[in-house]
Amino acid sequence: VQLVQPGAELRNPGASVKVSCKASGYSFTSYYIDWVRQAPGQGFEWMGRIDPEDGGTKTAQKIQGRVTFTVDTSTSTAYVELSSLKPEDTAVYYCNAVYLGPGGRNYWGQGTQVTVSP
Repeated sequence: VQLVQPGAELRNPGASVKVSCKASGYSFTSYYIDWVRQAPGQGFEWMGRIDPEDGGTKTAQKIQGRVTFTVDTSTSTAYVELSSLKPEDTAVYYCNAVYLGPGGRNYWGQGTQVTVSP
């Protein structure tokens, strides 16, 4: 199983960023994709979840209105797009494939460093 993310993104405040997560080695539509971020010196923050089977999403209240979760099932790729970026959005962004069925499993991407700076 692999979840591959780009290494780093640099954006100006007010811009948008779209981070990809390409999955392989498992049934893409059988696992939810969670997005989690970790700012410098902070704990992990859950951003939201998408169900690749039907596109249904859940979003953390803190970032509602600025974040969009999508998937492309033809390429087994999940995306998170964050708009109106602020310096406090600087963090490592991770995708996490989560199976909630019997046995429960999850797999992590390696993370994408997003830096928001003038």
